[in-house]
Amino acid sequence: MKQKANIFIIKGIMTEFSDSTGLSTVEKSPRRYLWTDAFAVCNFLELYQRTGDESWQNLALRLVDQVHYILGRHREDDPRSGWISGYTEEQGKKHPTIGGLRIGKQMNERKPDDPYDDHLEWDRDGQYYHYLTKWMHALNRVSRATGNSTFNLWAIELAKSAHAGFVHTLNSGSKRLYWKMSIDLSYPLVSSMGHHDPLDGLITYNQIQATAVELFNASGLDLDSEIADIEILCKGKNWATNDPLGLGSLLCHAHTILQLIVQDRFAETGLLKNLLESSLASLDAYMLDRFLSFSAEYRLPFRELGMAIGLHAVERIEGLMEEKPDVFGKNHPVYSQIKHLMSFVRLGEAIEKFWLEPQNRIAKTWTEHQDINSVMLATSLAPDAYLKL
Repeated sequence: MKQKANIFIIKGIMTEFSDSTGLSTVEKSPRRYLWTDAFAVCNFLELYQRTGDESWQNLALRLVDQVHYILGRHREDDPRSGWISGYTEEQGKKHPTIGGLRIGKQMNERKPDDPYDDHLEWDRDGQYYHYLTKWMHALNRVSRATGNSTFNLWAIELAKSAHAGFVHTLNSGSKRLYWKMSIDLSYPLVSSMGHHDPLDGLITYNQIQATAVELFNASGLDLDSEIADIEILCKGKNWATNDPLGLGSLLCHAHTILQLIVQDRFAETGLLKNLLESSLASLDAYMLDRFLSFSAEYRLPFRELGMAIGLHAVERIEGLMEEKPDVFGKNHPVYSQIKHLMSFVRLGEAIEKFWLEPQNRIAKTWTEHQDINSVMLATSLAPDAYLKL
């Protein structure tokens, strides 16, 4: 009954999202935002898998096309026009991600000579590396769902473009990732590196490369050099965080690694254990804040829901380990960590229950970011299309 109830709720959320953002209605100008749309693609695939109704898969495919045509091209308020890659119209349609994809922020990007304003930068367009990896993941999910290699090819082309644009070499000779780049990837907008950006790259590169090899026998377009770069950036990192969204990402990445290990597509180097240890440390620290006692006005829904999605990943990690006792038996180094993490799973259910309450969704923290909040709530309620490779 709970699963049926969740699907009913998700149908409502995704129908409203599709209508309000101009995906399914010609009356409204499309409103595209890369992070939200990546989760939305997975939600539409989830609804198709659960119901068999092809209209949901068609919405996922339409959303991919719309994201590419809008966020893969220059803004309407920009003197430049066409694909941000500089490709011709015909070339751009064949390779829509090769120049990267815009975030979808309301304000245009800061020009190289404009003064930096920390507050305004949050509202300015450009490219975020961690948004690009989310879209690579969404394209990979579409390829898996449809059996069409083109989407995964676009993910690989996006990975190569993002890597070339964001990874740079310091005077010391070591490499770093910029946090935010200009729309055409020609200059950095924020030079610092996101805490989990290298990890996002490492896991996502391996994921889309595994799909290319396993399903499509792809050759001549691999990510070996990019993976080698990003592995170095990940060495010796402590991934612990007090951000619930970042914590959820750690747990999702741990689940992805486990699936890749089972497929013999990822070498266990201790990263899985590191991620689980960091997740436990993060959960213990986060619970000290007792955020569940706060009212909706003092909570950030999409960040909490990111953690809830990660806690669903924990359940699936436990299930996968039980399915593969020959690989992940009780003597495996991460077994006890998973059992400890399972004690937090009900926290995710509490987060969902709180944001399902109508009175909590009238708070500004919900209404001012309704698209991303509602779409991530839908993902948390039925996360398999997002989580399972």
